[in-house]
Amino acid sequence: MAISRRPNSEADSADVRRRLDDHLASWLGQWPPTGDPVVTTAAGRVEPGWDGRVQSVIGVSSPAGVVLSVPPHIVQGARDLAAKGGFDALVAGLGELIGRPDAQLHAGVFRWTDSPAPPEVLPDAGIWMPSDDPRVPAWLHPFGGEVLVALIDGGYAAGVGIKRHDRFGHELAVGTEERFTGRGLGRRLVAQAARRVIAEGMVPTYLHDPRNTASAKVADAAGFPDLGWKILGLWP
Repeated sequence: MAISRRPNSEADSADVRRRLDDHLASWLGQWPPTGDPVVTTAAGRVEPGWDGRVQSVIGVSSPAGVVLSVPPHIVQGARDLAAKGGFDALVAGLGELIGRPDAQLHAGVFRWTDSPAPPEVLPDAGIWMPSDDPRVPAWLHPFGGEVLVALIDGGYAAGVGIKRHDRFGHELAVGTEERFTGRGLGRRLVAQAARRVIAEGMVPTYLHDPRNTASAKVADAAGFPDLGWKILGLWP
């Protein structure tokens, strides 16, 4: 059964923010930024993550600065680039350093919340079930553990999977069957999942492409504000 609790004090909010700091320090290798940019590394740059794949380059940009996490063997080279030309030089030379000269560093929207929309605003819309339940669609299987699913007439309508990056931070991913869009299922599921993540002692995060206006609306409604933070990754 889902647990619903919304932070209702400054102490609650500060606790969730500490979880965010701990998550980013674990995921990236260092947080908060102590300069701009900070180049560091972490186990996740060479070891499989939540889905069994290695994220060789990952970074987070906030108003306080940028932390970019890269494989250990290019840390010094990346730091040298940043020292000579700042973040722009680092972006321009990163693909060559990592052996993927055509790859470029791209930015998405990074959101997190300490106050997801409460159930009186966005009521629960789904049930938690094992990811291998026969009613769960294939896209949710890789998340493992439990996933949050909205059923209509006994069949799948929408769902949320959790990317369990570490013991501090859980990233939410949502999808809705096309014929069930426009009913508010996505925002209700995201808020419901975020409430559970917070109640279980983690911080919920939500990432999306800046061009994905539908995803942005879901995040806004569920209580994940856009605070100007970015997620950075290397893609062809």
